[in-house]
Amino acid sequence: MLNKLRLSFDIGGTFTDFVLQDPATGQTRFWKTLSTPSAPEKAVVRGVIDLLAAEKVAPERIDMLLHATTVATNAILERKGSKTALITTQGFRDVLLLGRQKRYATYNMHMAKPEPLIRRRDIFEISERVYLKEREAQAPAEAEVDGLLDRIAAAGYESIAVCLLHSYANPTHERLIAARADAKGLKVALSLSSDVSPRYREYERTSTAVANAYVKPIVARYVSRLQTALKEQGIHSDLYIMQSNGGLVSPDLASDVPVRIVESGPAAGVLMCKAVGAEEGIKDLLTFDMGGTTAKLGAIDNGEPAILPTFEVDQVQYTKGSGLPLNISAIELLEIGAGGGSIARAELGGIRIGPESAGSEPGPVCYGNGGTRPTVTDANLVLGYLNPGTFNGGNMTLDLAGARAAVKTHVADPLGLSVEEAAWGIHLMATANMERALRIVSVERGRDPRNYALVGFGGAGPVHAARLARSLSIPKLILPRGAGVGSAVGLLAADPKVDHALTRLVPIAPGALATIVALRDELRARAVADLTRLSASGAQNHRLSVTARYAGQGYEISVDVPDPDQPEDRFLDAFRAAFGTAYRRTYGYHDDARPIEAVDWTFHAALPIGAGLTASQPTGDGDSRIGTRRAWFGTGEGTEIAIHDRYRMAPGIPVHGPCVIEEAETTIVLLPGDVAELSATGNLIVTVGAAA
Repeated sequence: MLNKLRLSFDIGGTFTDFVLQDPATGQTRFWKTLSTPSAPEKAVVRGVIDLLAAEKVAPERIDMLLHATTVATNAILERKGSKTALITTQGFRDVLLLGRQKRYATYNMHMAKPEPLIRRRDIFEISERVYLKEREAQAPAEAEVDGLLDRIAAAGYESIAVCLLHSYANPTHERLIAARADAKGLKVALSLSSDVSPRYREYERTSTAVANAYVKPIVARYVSRLQTALKEQGIHSDLYIMQSNGGLVSPDLASDVPVRIVESGPAAGVLMCKAVGAEEGIKDLLTFDMGGTTAKLGAIDNGEPAILPTFEVDQVQYTKGSGLPLNISAIELLEIGAGGGSIARAELGGIRIGPESAGSEPGPVCYGNGGTRPTVTDANLVLGYLNPGTFNGGNMTLDLAGARAAVKTHVADPLGLSVEEAAWGIHLMATANMERALRIVSVERGRDPRNYALVGFGGAGPVHAARLARSLSIPKLILPRGAGVGSAVGLLAADPKVDHALTRLVPIAPGALATIVALRDELRARAVADLTRLSASGAQNHRLSVTARYAGQGYEISVDVPDPDQPEDRFLDAFRAAFGTAYRRTYGYHDDARPIEAVDWTFHAALPIGAGLTASQPTGDGDSRIGTRRAWFGTGEGTEIAIHDRYRMAPGIPVHGPCVIEEAETTIVLLPGDVAELSATGNLIVTVGAAA
């Protein structure tokens, strides 16, 4: 009997990547196809048909589908979501527009505030109030609710976000609005803040609920089209979708709370880096994922990705506080508009890269699909880094003459440079943009890059990774097997995972344990109910965490909660010790005498099913040199460099830069002085500047 297979796919702005894996043997096949942004499922179907045909695999053998997508992200970034209304408490109509008083650029008199997803005319008030104590709650009148819902329906809104002032503490009034909408049979998508984000701080909660409502109809339609298209190809297996926190959920859960999948693809890539680091025995990693449209940078500390309790999308100059806040758990990442398809142009006597991208339609000039403006990929082709005849495993032939003409017309001639000098400038500027972002992820967040290894992946990442590592004095570079489809590979290492959070201010003092146990049980019941909606089964991993602070402080740090099923005195001592360790790690000290209070509680539930990464790929005899090519490294007329085939490399036989190492899904560029060697697990380990 033939083994069942797993198929993972990641839809990017330029390419859609696939990995077909046999979990029993770990053997895999990688595949890439151009994305179809107007209908992402079309690229998926095309890629699935081509991949299964190439491998002579029947659709019935696919046992599990794993998917990462940018549908929700793109809808928010491009402001192309559904027509959305917001219902809020009377007197608080402008919370979403005012945001926070804090300025992300203190001395910038022309600072632009984050632009909300909806306008003021889309925000409606209702008479209701929940009080902390002493005063009875004021429930909204049923007639007022019905009238408001009728107005919203008549105005043609597709989706409604409901965010009442204190619904994180008492969701009754939001539930009433939902019940009336259901009774009236309204055909609109409804998002209650008490379901999406039952946490205090009304601006962040409102922003999260509105973002969820804004993308909910779009994601639901996309998921439905995708499932239908796959079934038409004879694939009826379960589909799992990646969340921003690195966990998988079912399509119905992703459609119910689509805000959780905003950073779907990039999160999968970081999981791949974590697994590769474990294989190589390296716990501290910086991650660099460069695709055709964007570059994503992240970090793994002591073997684990940093998980943030909140996330900002569409930041200005990567500055905290400048984007739209979302109360979702997300892997720490920084995303910039610098990919292989980023468009280059002459501006103010210099070269500017992106953030506009050629995407896949029409794509870079060298793709021959109608692109006319030069991109980073065109520049890399001109510099001799890419092979026109073997790009994407030979499935595409690149137009070198077209790339040279575009670079000459739009960059070289306006700046008085040769074509090679202009291409070199494009390459350096793209790398400089990513270097700045990597400094933010590392140096500005307390990480010394000299103590980390850099993992480079994505279709364009390995072309720039060696230069990026050298610019930050990173001593070691890891280029994983399957680097060109890294996020799709990372999906194979993911597990179904959900987390539920709520705000309850609890002083960590005698008498607190009963409240904490009740909170744990409430959150656990929600998380377990979500996991039971998945087809997978098995033993679950549970964890309770909380954000805590000294009493009176305004911001918190995350702490794992000790087991509450123990005597209270031991629990309190263990909690204070855990908080002290976390606080000291962040701020350098801890005051044992100060009282502590816990604020936001989160229950994490996971179902371990991940099959892990691919098995070690077959290696050659070490005679990997397959020819030479003239490449440009910034001086003279170029250098004749060796071209190596990664699949012919063998462990223990080093390759010295400058050279190019070719593989089907990406191309690796080594600089003079770099030495690369294949590890026993098939990853390429580069010692940066080893020869020097």
